[in-house]
Amino acid sequence: MSEISKLIGQRIRNYRIQQKLSQEKLAELSGCHPTYIGQVERGEKNATLESIEKIASALNVPLAQLFEKLGDGETSDNIPLKCYEFVSAKTKAEQEHLYHMLVEMDKYKNK
Repeated sequence: MSEISKLIGQRIRNYRIQQKLSQEKLAELSGCHPTYIGQVERGEKNATLESIEKIASALNVPLAQLFEKLGDGETSDNIPLKCYEFVSAKTKAEQEHLYHMLVEMDKYKNK
């Protein structure tokens, strides 16, 4: 599948995990089949916009947020996007911890 399918799928998985939802529960909330949710999350299915909208609605995530920062150039070399994807996959507590670690590391970069 395309890189964009994989990125959207990963974002859906990230939001689902953050909300502590199973694939089955997300499927129920979105009106999609659980197998389909898994395939979309793995980037195996090229989901329709209608399906993505249903999933985003079930996650209470604006549709635009799923597509944020996509298409801004080559994703494989886009370090800020890679960092965003990495951090967004973490829980809120883990995100805060990673942020504090980065701030502390930044303090010592010029010493």
